[in-house]
Amino acid sequence: MPADRGDAALDDPVGASLRGRHAHLARRLGRAAAYVPDVATFAAVSADPDAAEWDDLARLLGRGGLADMFSSPAVPPPDWEPVFVLDGLQMVWDGPPPEDGPGADVVALGADRVPEMLDLAERTRPGPFWPRTRELGAYVGVRGDGGLAAMAGERLRPPGWTEISAVCTAPEARGRGLAARLVRALVARAAARGERPFLHVAAANTGAVALYERLGFAVRKPVTFRGFRVP
Repeated sequence: MPADRGDAALDDPVGASLRGRHAHLARRLGRAAAYVPDVATFAAVSADPDAAEWDDLARLLGRGGLADMFSSPAVPPPDWEPVFVLDGLQMVWDGPPPEDGPGADVVALGADRVPEMLDLAERTRPGPFWPRTRELGAYVGVRGDGGLAAMAGERLRPPGWTEISAVCTAPEARGRGLAARLVRALVARAAARGERPFLHVAAANTGAVALYERLGFAVRKPVTFRGFRVP
């Protein structure tokens, strides 16, 4: 496991992002916070929330709303229905910035590419991706004859850190190293800003874990992704 390099913000990456770089994409009630709709489903509470704070989050999300608590260990009241539980790993960049460039075919993905991005995410299921998710940070991709062949982007932005997310490749374009090239491009971009990349991956996705380790990431800690339905 890599040494601690000012990584306390990674213990609450959603809350730290909503309080900082993503404050303009946040909705709040009391100490509870969540991303605005169509950007992300992630919500955040304090490290030791009381009943009033859970009530604030319930009112913020609305009856039947999804409280995607990401990696927060906070436990909601017993009448909040569990929706999903997924074991994951939080990994941090533990190497020097890539020296090789991404290649001329790596392009920025703007608002005009959202339909293609949504289609690729639907086909490959890299994780939650919504119509406004690209507003969280920069997204890059490689286009092929049939449209968008691969993409990756920036998601959570706690102070000093940039999360790499939505890494996916169309089935017909796999085996060409596109995902690795896009991840390296985003690593270099973050390093140029003086930020350190990190990411999250399902623990069962051993192929992805191995790829990220080869690229220079190391496991910081296991995490559990959990979601609940507001009563």
